[in-house]
Amino acid sequence: MAHVTIYTRPFCGYCARALKVLGEKGADFTEIEAGMDPDKRREMMEKSGGRATFPQIFVGEEHIGGCDEMLALDRAGKLDGLLAA
Repeated sequence: MAHVTIYTRPFCGYCARALKVLGEKGADFTEIEAGMDPDKRREMMEKSGGRATFPQIFVGEEHIGGCDEMLALDRAGKLDGLLAA
């Protein structure tokens, strides 16, 4: 199973939703709270091509976007395949 890295911030509804979906799918993931840590936020923005919104989600080294993009992949039936790779 591919490892997922998700950058989050406290009190973020989109972050909570993304974490819930990943948990329900049994994904192997690491959550990095970057909302209050300028170094982690900068790292997230560099890895995501400048995106500053939360969450930012990576499957392996592939940036898949935020919560909405992840849910769109799930609706299209593509998320499970990415997670299984």
